[in-house]
Amino acid sequence: MLDFKFRPETYFSEGSNSVLLVKLHYPESQWGEQISIYAHALDRMIQLEVVDFYGNEYLLYPSKVEEPMNLEDLIYLIEGMQVNKDELDGKMELVLDGIPEANSDFYPDLKTYFAEKRKSFGLE
Repeated sequence: MLDFKFRPETYFSEGSNSVLLVKLHYPESQWGEQISIYAHALDRMIQLEVVDFYGNEYLLYPSKVEEPMNLEDLIYLIEGMQVNKDELDGKMELVLDGIPEANSDFYPDLKTYFAEKRKSFGLE
């Protein structure tokens, strides 16, 4: 049973103010897109940033949080993120087809959640 209320105590270790929070892979997309979500400790907040190979800008809600998110909020963040089409400016727009494979050192159940969701849609 997944614990959707699970919340890591912190994302940061001593001397670290940036971490790779989640790595996503979309195997059904044309180029097998990979996206990384980072967390940065900035101005007493946790700023969230999405990075892809093409340098696209993403819309995240929320884009910053006061404390580590619980698993449920992280899933909503991932499923709701969008490429900011106003900022493409000649960049290659990603088409995120399918359901991602997800990995996170902070949220062990995230991989299971997306694996089960992929399986329920016939994507194995």
